[in-house]
Amino acid sequence: MNADTDADEIGGVHIKYLLHCPRQLWLYSHGYRPEARNEAVAFGESVDDTTYRRHADVDLGAAKIDWVTRGAIVHETKSSREPSPQHAAQVLHYCLLLARRGVNVQGGVVHYPLIRRTTKVVWDASARRTAEATEVSARQVITADGPAPRLPRAHCRGCSYRDYCWGDS
Repeated sequence: MNADTDADEIGGVHIKYLLHCPRQLWLYSHGYRPEARNEAVAFGESVDDTTYRRHADVDLGAAKIDWVTRGAIVHETKSSREPSPQHAAQVLHYCLLLARRGVNVQGGVVHYPLIRRTTKVVWDASARRTAEATEVSARQVITADGPAPRLPRAHCRGCSYRDYCWGDS
């Protein structure tokens, strides 16, 4: 991505990676994509493909919303066994993208089918400001001249980029 990147080119994955590890976001946005070989990613895709199958994805280009229900409620499915701020941030980003298209977004829900739990995500003026600020931060990381420093190794458990970041150590 270049500095002139359209806002629609920032997807939920970019937001998730930003909040997990800015280095991961930079590598991903510059073409390094080891996710295809990662078991955790494959498991997550399997959960997504086999859960809530009656709903259709909403494709916004770089962002793919799991589904949107009547009343403009954004839904996201996660294979995680624990809710995360990254998940809510993704939903806020999707709400922002829809709002920019003129949709009167009401909020969102993150679904955790493995633990049979959901969390609600509020969409209001404060949430919009947070989503906009997060998008600006993602753009700053993406357009940096090089990747951010590695996080401490303990933060990298299960990360598909771990071998790239720590393989020589």
